[in-house]
Amino acid sequence: MPQRSPPKTLADWPHPSVTVDVVVLTVADGALHVALYRRSEAPERGSWALPGGFVHIDESLEDAANRVMADKIGMAGIFLEQLYTFGDVLRDPRGRVITVTYFALVDAARFQVKRLDRVRSARVHVPWPGETGGPVEALDADGQPLPLFLDHADILGLAVKRLRGKLDYTPIGFQLLPLEFTLRELQEVHEVIRGEPLNKDSFRRRMLATGLLEATGAHERDVLHRPAELYRFSRRSAT
Repeated sequence: MPQRSPPKTLADWPHPSVTVDVVVLTVADGALHVALYRRSEAPERGSWALPGGFVHIDESLEDAANRVMADKIGMAGIFLEQLYTFGDVLRDPRGRVITVTYFALVDAARFQVKRLDRVRSARVHVPWPGETGGPVEALDADGQPLPLFLDHADILGLAVKRLRGKLDYTPIGFQLLPLEFTLRELQEVHEVIRGEPLNKDSFRRRMLATGLLEATGAHERDVLHRPAELYRFSRRSAT
């Protein structure tokens, strides 16, 4: 009888490295923004990257995502949702690196990145309509594309596509708003994510009919126009 090979152990298998990358998004000044940091080491020194890093052997993926987000851009305590795993064999010139990506949605008031030259909020430019998908650009203050690290343009693009796809059937957009908000602010979030204007009356009717909103009884303060009624989300969750 032929000899059977002894069972393999983990030590017999080559080990790929695992990283996490986090897409942190907010809506501000009528546009979608993402938090980036500038790489100070190879590969692609000087490029702009999503907060990310290698997973330690003794931590979970989500713990790693929270750690790199705090270390790289100074943000913590933010809701995370797993996005996708990018595992192309040649995606990283350093070797076999698999990255598990997350996205986080933050209202503009909490979107405070470290005040460092190498950390910035960049405006997201989406060159495709609807849920077509594909890479997107991150723009500097002058509207010029920033050089993004490795496949981070694809990761950012997938986060936008996921966000657009979930906008109508989940309350995900509310994570981009404060606890109390006007219908005008809610519509702006939807328009920015979709990349297109929406009819005011039909949008408001549709939102109020969902049962997801409840009026607070309060109105805006310190505004020059007629104060709008404030609402809150009745079941505040991103999923």
